[in-house]
Amino acid sequence: MGEVTIPLFPSRSIDDSWAFYEALGFEAEAKQTRPYAYLAVRRGDLRLQFFEVKKHDPNTGMFTCYVLTTDVNGLYEAFRGGLKTTLGRIPARGLPRIGRLGDMSYGVRQFLITDPDGNQMRIGQPISDDVDHRPPPKDRTGRALHTARLFVNSKQDYPGAVKILERLLEPADGVTAAQRVETLTLLADAALQMDDRERAREAVAAADRIDLTDAERAKAADELGRLGDLRTATAETAEPG
Repeated sequence: MGEVTIPLFPSRSIDDSWAFYEALGFEAEAKQTRPYAYLAVRRGDLRLQFFEVKKHDPNTGMFTCYVLTTDVNGLYEAFRGGLKTTLGRIPARGLPRIGRLGDMSYGVRQFLITDPDGNQMRIGQPISDDVDHRPPPKDRTGRALHTARLFVNSKQDYPGAVKILERLLEPADGVTAAQRVETLTLLADAALQMDDRERAREAVAAADRIDLTDAERAKAADELGRLGDLRTATAETAEPG
């Protein structure tokens, strides 16, 4: 079969859309301003098209697509590198932004990237033949982290995640140092998306004070990578103006 599906996204400015996707390593297949503004971009087999709608509200749109790849780690690093070169930073909040790369409970390793118009790509690589959600862990800490991770990285229910994570940070037996780092990283991420910058800074600082063994660091590599982006983002928001 020769069919191909190409997502068609709204754009407030074709020029701004092109600048963003060019930074991610896309090439322009077509670009026009008349009789209507239109853009088509391509990066290998990944193709996207855009139509200009100047009154589009990026904060209310629900435009998204899922992209399957065989090298999610490589694509994530390429996108981060392109954004850092173009913007001078890794955008972890607001628009545009790129989220955490990590293993999900439904057999996929994925990350989310959102463009200046709120259009979102979920980019993932299967890491299991089973795409059903795994049962949540039975222990209190594991179950709470499982749910909070889904709230932050999939559902994007940031207030719900914050409630779970703050309860988890209350004194309790059996919470490992690595689990506290993950809890604080998720809390900082959720708080930053809610524009609660002070809470995000406090969570990053608390995570930085936790000592991890080499084995714990290896296991928490995804969280530590995201923590680095959040550390930079919270430092930026702390600056006047």
